Amino acid sequence: MEKTFTISEISVTYKPKKADRPIIANSHDAMTIVRKFFPEDTIHLQERFVAIYLNRANRVIGIYLVSIGGITGTVADTRLILAVALKTAATSIVLAHNHPSGNLKPSKADEELTRRIAEGAKLMDINILDHIILSPETGAYYSFADEGLI
Repeated sequence: MEKTFTISEISVTYKPKKADRPIIANSHDAMTIVRKFFPEDTIHLQERFVAIYLNRANRVIGIYLVSIGGITGTVADTRLILAVALKTAATSIVLAHNHPSGNLKPSKADEELTRRIAEGAKLMDINILDHIILSPETGAYYSFADEGLI
């Protein structure tokens, strides 16, 4: 008896909005844009990880909520981050997450994750421009790029 297989069809579409999209020129621009994706009522309680996708002119294509975790961590899957970059035809990415404790110093895990994502992105000619760590305190942030870690 012969088995038949059903194969799913894959469809890709890209329909960018025509409205003016902000440009990210520095870490402060990135922090200002991404901060809106960290609700004030939970930024001190739960870690979130987001990625900002940019075109060649550093205009924001979109922002993707990668994960929402617990008090001490969240999972950021490199494959998902890069899959969204490919689907949006992004040439650059800015990563961001918060530390509910308010400590802005990146952990070894933060540094290792950033390195892994940057290595994967490099294979596809996608640049990781920065990794921002936010504090619950408004305006407080740490920039991997500003500190020479990217």
